[in-house]
Amino acid sequence: MPLPPRVPDLAALDLLLSVIELGSLGRAAEAHGISQPSASSRIRYLEKLVGLAVLERSALGSKPTPAGALVAEWAHTVIEAARQLGVGIDTLREQRDSRLQIAASQTVAEYLIPRWLVSLRARTPETSIALHAGNSADVSRAVLEGAAEIGFVESPRVPKGLESHVVARDELVVVVAPTHPWARRTAIPLEELAVTSLIQREPGSGTRTSFAAAVTARIPDWRSPALMLELSSTTAIKTAAAAGVGPAVLSSLAVEAELAAGTLKSPPVTGLELGRSLRAVWPAGQRPSGPSRDLYAIARLHRAT
Repeated sequence: MPLPPRVPDLAALDLLLSVIELGSLGRAAEAHGISQPSASSRIRYLEKLVGLAVLERSALGSKPTPAGALVAEWAHTVIEAARQLGVGIDTLREQRDSRLQIAASQTVAEYLIPRWLVSLRARTPETSIALHAGNSADVSRAVLEGAAEIGFVESPRVPKGLESHVVARDELVVVVAPTHPWARRTAIPLEELAVTSLIQREPGSGTRTSFAAAVTARIPDWRSPALMLELSSTTAIKTAAAAGVGPAVLSSLAVEAELAAGTLKSPPVTGLELGRSLRAVWPAGQRPSGPSRDLYAIARLHRAT
């Protein structure tokens, strides 16, 4: 319930106690880091609320009136309680800042999070960090259930109950072994790709969901053909594709080294937009705070650079 309208704020009560303790409005103003006119204004505000004078001012200093002495006596309890509240809040913040639980999809966890954490460690060296890597559905579930304070996903949409913001972008690419027929092609038409069995991640993977969304945007009645192979590890998919098992669709971040080394080839696909956004997610109505806020800011900064 709301406080009675004549209850002064804590700053005014705390100043009154300092004036009585120090015997001077000027010395009290200095102790509180404010100007003497500001201190006088604060005391006048208090007296207006109370409806009584609380200080007697003279050339020798200031002392409480009888009413001011009573207000000060009651204020001691209030100010002490406020100080205890402040200590409690600081303790809660220290506990929050001592550990950070992060959940991230595999692409983000393997290829982006490590350099973000270097910057975070420089900002908050005392924070213990735990990172859980999974698919985008696992990440969203962890954040919704409170197992992670912040998550990073690859899927184009996030579940109800989460807020999100784009922190990075990447592109999906088709990759094949150098010996695969597609490796010598100048382009793969969307229509051919759409009917080809692929090596893909498991359901719930952001890469798989993003690919399906991109194809469906161009071919609304598209149904994925039977998968050639379903694997839950990006590394396993790269190994299978490089061994010639079949084509795969992966993040450009995940295959950068293999494409540079020539162990995988990436024929361009015509008629299909495969760029996508990588998002930070957190519970709706709860902005990131403490170390999670710092990590979110670092991720956005890396995107800008």
